[in-house]
Amino acid sequence: MVVGDFPIELDTLVVGAGPGGYVAAIRAAQTGQKVTIVDKGTLGGVCLNVGCIPSKALIQAGHRYEHAHGSDIMGIKAEGVTVDFSKVQEWKASVVNKLTSGVEGLLKGNKVEIVKGEVYFVDKNTAKVMDEKSSQTYTFKNAIIATGSTPIEIPTFKYSDRVLDSTGALNLKEIPKKLVVIGGGYVGTELGSAYASFGTEVTILEGAKDILGGFEKQMSNLVKKKLKKKNATIVTEAMAKGVEESKDGVKVTYEAKGKEETVEADYVLVTVGRRPNTSEIGLEQVGIELDDKGLVKIDKQCRTTVDNIYAIGDIVQGPPLAHKASYEGKIAAEAIAGEKSEIDYHAIPAVVFSDPELASVGYTEQEAKDEGYDIVASKFPFAANGRALSLNESEGFVKLITRKEDGLLIGAQIAGPNASDMVAELGLAIESGMTAEDLALTIHAHPTLGEITMEAAEVAMGTPIHIVK
Repeated sequence: MVVGDFPIELDTLVVGAGPGGYVAAIRAAQTGQKVTIVDKGTLGGVCLNVGCIPSKALIQAGHRYEHAHGSDIMGIKAEGVTVDFSKVQEWKASVVNKLTSGVEGLLKGNKVEIVKGEVYFVDKNTAKVMDEKSSQTYTFKNAIIATGSTPIEIPTFKYSDRVLDSTGALNLKEIPKKLVVIGGGYVGTELGSAYASFGTEVTILEGAKDILGGFEKQMSNLVKKKLKKKNATIVTEAMAKGVEESKDGVKVTYEAKGKEETVEADYVLVTVGRRPNTSEIGLEQVGIELDDKGLVKIDKQCRTTVDNIYAIGDIVQGPPLAHKASYEGKIAAEAIAGEKSEIDYHAIPAVVFSDPELASVGYTEQEAKDEGYDIVASKFPFAANGRALSLNESEGFVKLITRKEDGLLIGAQIAGPNASDMVAELGLAIESGMTAEDLALTIHAHPTLGEITMEAAEVAMGTPIHIVK
C-alpha cells in the first residue's frame, strides 16, 4: 500500500537554520505566522558549528596560552605551561553544544516546527523536503531562503586530510608545528593567528598587496606587526600554484615577485572566500533571478524577484557576516507580516578577531571623502588610556569620522583590545544621529577602554584632555 504525500500547509517556510534562518523563523513566529524551518545539517549553521563560535573559542584558548608565557613584565613567571589540545577541542565543542541546543529550545519555545532534510522548490508556493528515506510536500504562503555559503575550493588544492578548509582547521587533533594559510582575509588571519599563539610556525600567502584588505592599512599594519612577533611569515602578492601531499605533510608551491618558491608544512589551510549555496534547490524552477556573482537579487525588504519568496544572508549581496544575516532575517519576517521594515546597511559593523582586534562601522575616512563629505578624522591612542596600560595592551587607536559642518558621526574604526565590543557604542551613535559632542558629553566610567571613544570625540571637537592637540 502506497501512502500519499499529502501537502502540509504553512504560512512561512524557512530554508536554512543558520544565524539568518533561525532568527527569521523565530521573528516570523512572533508575528503570528505558522512556521517550519528546514536544514539538512545541525541547527545554528556554519556560524555556530564550524565558524564564528568555535573559531573564537580556539582564539581565546590561544590567547590564554600566550598570556601564560608572556606576563614576565608584570612579574609573573610561568614554567612548564603545556597545552592538552584534545581538552581544548573538548571545551570548544562544549561551547558549540550549549549554543546549538539553545537554538533548538528557542525554536521550539516559539512553536517553530523543525524538520531535517533538503528542500527543492516546485513552484512559488510548493516545496518538497527530502531526507534519505522519504519526501514530504509543503505548501506555503511565503518562504525565506537562508542557505548560507560554502568555502571555495581551488582546483589545484583539493580538500583532503592535509589540505584543509576552515572546518578542517578548527577540528585538528593536534597543534601543527607548521601551517601554511592561503588567503589573508578574515578567516585566514584569525585562524593563522590562533595557531601562531599556540606556537605554530605560520606562513600566510595573500594574493593582494596586503592582508585584511577590507580594513585601512594603519589597522592591518598593527595585525601584521603582532603576527611577526608570533614568528608568522606574511607573503603578499603571492600566487599559490600547487601542493604535493605526503603522509606527514605538504609542500606548497607559490609564486612571488616573479620567483617560484616552496614552503613545507604539516597542513595547508585554504581560505580564499565562500560561494553562495543557491544551486540544486529549484530557484530557476520558480523564476528567482540571480546576479552575475550567483547571488539572489532582493529588494529593500529582502524580497526576491518572486514576490512571496525572500532571501537573506550569504546568498544575497553584501559581506558574509552572521549578524548581517540575522538582521536581514528579522526584516524579511516583518515584511511578510506587513510591517514597513527595510534594510539599511550603513551602521553594520565589520569585525576581525585578530590580534589586536579590528572593527569598523559606517564610513572609513576614504569612503567618506569619495562620497563627497567634508570630514574631520580624529584619533585617540590606546597608549594614552589607563585601562589599556593596565592590561598591557596599549597598541591601537579609536578613529572617528565626523562631518565638519556639524560634527555628525558617520563612521568609526577601532584597532585594539576589545574592539569587537567597543564598536557597538559607535554603531548606536551612528544609528541615532549623534555628534562628537554627544559622545564627549556622555560620561564614561574610569578606568575603562570605553573612555577612548569619549577622548576621540573630544579630539574631534578640538578639546582633547589626555593628549596634546
